[in-house]
Amino acid sequence: MSNAYDEAYRKSLDDPEEFWAEAAKEIDWIKPWDKVLDDSNKPFYRWFAGAECNTCYNALDRHVEQGRGDQACLIYDSPVTGSQETYSYSELLDAVAKFAGVLYTQDVGKGDRVIIYMPMVAEAAIAMLACARLGAVHSVVFGGFAANELAVRIDDATPKVIISATCGIEVNRTIPYMPLLNSAIDTAKHKPSSCVILVRPELEAELVAGRDVNWAEAVKTAEPAGCAPVAATDPLYILYTSGTTGEPKGVVRDNGGHMVALKWSMKNIYNVDPGDVYWAASDVGWVVGHSYIVYAPLLHGCTTVLYEGKPVGTPDAGAFWRVISEHKVKVMFTAPTAFRAIKREDPNGDFIKQYDMSKFETLFLAGERTDPDTLQWAEDKLSVPVIDHWWQTESGWPIVSNCMGLHAFEVRPGSPTKPVPGWDVRVLDDECNEMSRDDIGSISIKLPLPPGFLLTLWKADQRFIDTYLAEYPGYYKTADAGFMDEDGYLSIMARTDDIINVAGHRLSTGGMEEVLAGHPDVAECAVIGVEDQLKGQLPVGFLILNVGATKSNEDVVAEVVQLVRDKIGPVAVFKLAVVVDRLPKTRSGKILRGTMQKIADNQDYKMPATIDDPAILGGIDAALQSIGYSIARNT
Repeated sequence: MSNAYDEAYRKSLDDPEEFWAEAAKEIDWIKPWDKVLDDSNKPFYRWFAGAECNTCYNALDRHVEQGRGDQACLIYDSPVTGSQETYSYSELLDAVAKFAGVLYTQDVGKGDRVIIYMPMVAEAAIAMLACARLGAVHSVVFGGFAANELAVRIDDATPKVIISATCGIEVNRTIPYMPLLNSAIDTAKHKPSSCVILVRPELEAELVAGRDVNWAEAVKTAEPAGCAPVAATDPLYILYTSGTTGEPKGVVRDNGGHMVALKWSMKNIYNVDPGDVYWAASDVGWVVGHSYIVYAPLLHGCTTVLYEGKPVGTPDAGAFWRVISEHKVKVMFTAPTAFRAIKREDPNGDFIKQYDMSKFETLFLAGERTDPDTLQWAEDKLSVPVIDHWWQTESGWPIVSNCMGLHAFEVRPGSPTKPVPGWDVRVLDDECNEMSRDDIGSISIKLPLPPGFLLTLWKADQRFIDTYLAEYPGYYKTADAGFMDEDGYLSIMARTDDIINVAGHRLSTGGMEEVLAGHPDVAECAVIGVEDQLKGQLPVGFLILNVGATKSNEDVVAEVVQLVRDKIGPVAVFKLAVVVDRLPKTRSGKILRGTMQKIADNQDYKMPATIDDPAILGGIDAALQSIGYSIARNT
């Protein structure tokens, strides 16, 4: 017997134009489209060609016009400053329109680029929506990014204006932004005409005369700006993601298709309704923040939470539960690494018992593979469905998920369930042939891609083709490896670079990590493949233990080695593991396995721009040396 998911998925592939035209009725258009899908310039497909719209209007104005102005729109919750503020839809519209007026006085108009270099404050969302209101193209750069990396993005995006703040605030420190901003502008060849600076009370800073505009002062005299019509195919934003060459890739997202996909996803994937409180615990500097802190919840008429804090340490491992309880969050979306941090600090879930979680219905995890142990811990402690789902910066919204608003499938730990309607997901071998079920291959998506997918790379059409489309003609290469089972469940096992070859056997480091994470004393782990003269590669495991673990490091290592032997077999040749205090990660929580592998193999590497603490890399090398595998390799 079919269900709503099966019917939607089949229709989305059999007749994508009709499927997405129906979904597009949920968006207010200034001018209707001439063609739902324009395929006249393959592989540069365009959705809703000829249509005109405005993203900010759909996120704010129309809700106010429809009588929802008094509803809570955005809740800013900042445990690091001890402050909270709730904006209604009317109040946020007023703030956005006035700040758009500020940008207008700085000569920002349709098509101009604006870099937003901000901490997790409400003004970051206001700046994004103000750009969308004017038809300007925003590029959010993670607040506190190194000056050189900001300079690279300034030169690539060539912004007319940069919007920033005097500081960001971490658990135990304040990060001054102005020295970083000034250094970046000095370094960059392109110079913005002005900068608008939010002066935070936690840190005063000297503004540059003739260049810098004080946000608060400018808003006082600003005239509210209206919504500029833009083409559905015009860019809404550029979001830079790290490239394998070390040069950032500017992912370009459109206005029309982006709105249609995100609006559709809120009910059909996340099962939230207008008025519900939805919380994506991420950062506006990442794609999750763009899609599910700012745009999707507001397009759908939800209340969104913007949280300036951490899962632990602000002040404790109950921080998330406090937010859910206070703000009556129905659905939360965060990264598995956040839950591993909570689990490590509070393995018994004692903090959860201190809060009223009665309004909480579903937890979604994405950003890195969710190991079954973390998923099961969350299910057990929260007593709600825990949904692993998979997507990328390039996709802009989920590719594979348990679509809770269509049909709730059985949760299978280790799998994000089935492809979302619109995404024709295949598992391919090196010759572009489909793999047999349960065999690991390269996860790819058949063209054309659905609305919301990146248009191209900023000023780099050929790089877009070479990076994503050339290797598997007719498909988008996700660079993730995995398999699909007989029931259509997809399992994401690793990046394609993380499939290691041990004596001719292709093995998934993700599969080994699953086994390690299943040990009761292991809070978090990573497995990398290192060079070996005899076997080609050998796996090495890095373990972080739970707070209060009673067994010795040596005992845990011996036990996980035996676990891998028992569950995967001797073929894995898993003999090396080491306990570490921390793993090197990006600020968004992804473990830097590739960099760790280069350290192990004594290869040169570029310091990742997104690393949260470069000093950790020295600890990884020391850990490798402690088990006899580092500079003196294979001796």
